Amino acid sequence: MKTHKIALIPGDGIGVDVTDAAMEVLAATGVSLDPVRFDWSCETYLQTGRMMPGDGIDTLRAFDAIFLGAVGWPATVPDSVSLHGLLLPIRKAFDQYANIRPHRLLPGVEGPLKAQGFDILCIRENTEGEYSGAGGRVHQGRDNEVAVESAIFTRKGVERILRFGFDQARARRGHLTSVTKSNAQKYSMVFWDEVTREIAAEYPDVTVSHMHIDAMAAKMVMAPQDLDVIVASNLFGDILTDLGAAIQGGLGFAASANICPDRSGPSMFEPVHGSAPDIAGRNIANPIAAIWSGAMMLDHLGESDAAKAVLAAIEAVTARGIGIRPGSHGTAAITAAIVEELK
Repeated sequence: MKTHKIALIPGDGIGVDVTDAAMEVLAATGVSLDPVRFDWSCETYLQTGRMMPGDGIDTLRAFDAIFLGAVGWPATVPDSVSLHGLLLPIRKAFDQYANIRPHRLLPGVEGPLKAQGFDILCIRENTEGEYSGAGGRVHQGRDNEVAVESAIFTRKGVERILRFGFDQARARRGHLTSVTKSNAQKYSMVFWDEVTREIAAEYPDVTVSHMHIDAMAAKMVMAPQDLDVIVASNLFGDILTDLGAAIQGGLGFAASANICPDRSGPSMFEPVHGSAPDIAGRNIANPIAAIWSGAMMLDHLGESDAAKAVLAAIEAVTARGIGIRPGSHGTAAITAAIVEELK
């Protein structure tokens, strides 16, 4: 049996709560995991002036995967500092260019739309685009202050995320929707549309649709059952996946994976509900998003049977009404129920 080395970063707030829960469930699968905990967080920043040590990236490079709880404590550290000090550097350093977010209604869960057949896979470009960090500010604090933020789109970056999305669509229901705003952004988004058409020619078995971001937001609300795989830029994907999480019942079900497809570095798996400092340590946080992210990690590590077992256990638990509404069951109770299903 192979042992997988996991870099465990609980982070801040409920990140600690849900990470503990997820690791308890993953341990119950029987897969051999060797987690090493790194307490890199906003508290680390307050103590050292850095979100992680200077050799943090080199340290993580030795692991098979990274499992992250949540990062952020806005009362003491601005989100712009915590995000750019930990999460974004990891994504970029290990070329985790494919952010995968599954959106579907679990058994027993009624989303706000009560959508039937809601099953969307969002693929978000994860290392460039609007979050490239290119720009600056001058004349700060004066009436002529200027702030510039440049979105960077490379042919390599756009081609590879689209190919990744087409491959996912080919393995699902054969439909891909590319999301842009090319009617208003006549350079970057027109470029994205052109590359989409070029790549589509390589996938004649996949049906391709093009939609603007505003129309897609409406489509996800009005007819989400018509969508299969969505591919979008960093910013647009970020927004649409939060909408998808709301439709699937809330951020407590929002799992994600930051994938380095060529496996030249470790991939990172995380729930995307944030650190929620107000409920940290109170046995309130829903751990399902973290546990689902853990299942995605198992699948990436080649433990597909264990991954399927975890998802089946989650579905069995929600079908019994456990964890389907905020506050209905505590973190420990939901975790225990899923572990019992696995057994």
